Amino acid sequence: MKKLDRLGRDTADMIKLIKEFDAQGVAVRFIDGGISTDGEMGKMVVTILSAVAQAERRRILDRTNEGRQEAKLKGIRFGRRRSVDRSTVLMLELRKLSGSSVLLAPRFIKLLLNSFIVRIQSLNIHRSYK
Repeated sequence: MKKLDRLGRDTADMIKLIKEFDAQGVAVRFIDGGISTDGEMGKMVVTILSAVAQAERRRILDRTNEGRQEAKLKGIRFGRRRSVDRSTVLMLELRKLSGSSVLLAPRFIKLLLNSFIVRIQSLNIHRSYK
């Protein structure tokens, strides 16, 4: 395996996997660092390094979450950009009420019909569009 931290999610997971491999007579060798679980010393080193990797992973996660919280306080939105905003949907609603076909409208705003319908449903506009 290339890197030690790719084998498991946390130290307990790593120890469990190494024990399972060991029970089947399989030693794990990590290319980066030249570490192996062949002997007791190797298993100890892997356990220590997996604990370090787990702590590093937690630190990265904490910093990422802090950054997200700061961004949210600044008004930065996360996730996929809305394909259709509420004002566009309401304009199309008016168009439908005036007799125009709303099903042609997504073409004008370069949107797939299914995406348009899903967006309308997410805005709790309960009319039939199919």
